[in-house]
Amino acid sequence: MQQQVSVITLGVTDLPRSRRFYTGGFSWGPVFENEDIIFYQMNGFVLATFRLSALEEDMGRIGLCTPGASALGHNVAEKDDVEVVMGRLLGAGGRLLRAADAPAHGGFRGYVADPDGHAWEVAWNPAWAIDARGLVTFGL
Repeated sequence: MQQQVSVITLGVTDLPRSRRFYTGGFSWGPVFENEDIIFYQMNGFVLATFRLSALEEDMGRIGLCTPGASALGHNVAEKDDVEVVMGRLLGAGGRLLRAADAPAHGGFRGYVADPDGHAWEVAWNPAWAIDARGLVTFGL
């Protein structure tokens, strides 16, 4: 089976508030949206923000979904970009989880939660190449 992720779906409680975070903070434009869901075309997959009650109904997991139990990563090409992106996310309604700093394993990173508590790590890793299309290649 091919290793791939096609869609990552985040349950959100307020779709317009979530839209402001992703369009204002990351500057991502939706490729489709309606009253329940917004799709963002990423580099090789689609990110969806789905009204939480509609997502629970769709999955058959009413009352079982809570956001924030995972972290998504957004790598940047330059160390200084970490704090710039984090600042934009905070200005678009995000909440600071961890200020940017250098972890023991190297690089530079910080964490911001979106308005529904989904954690985003904004990171620079000098060993991870990012090509012109935004694709990241794991490297040590």
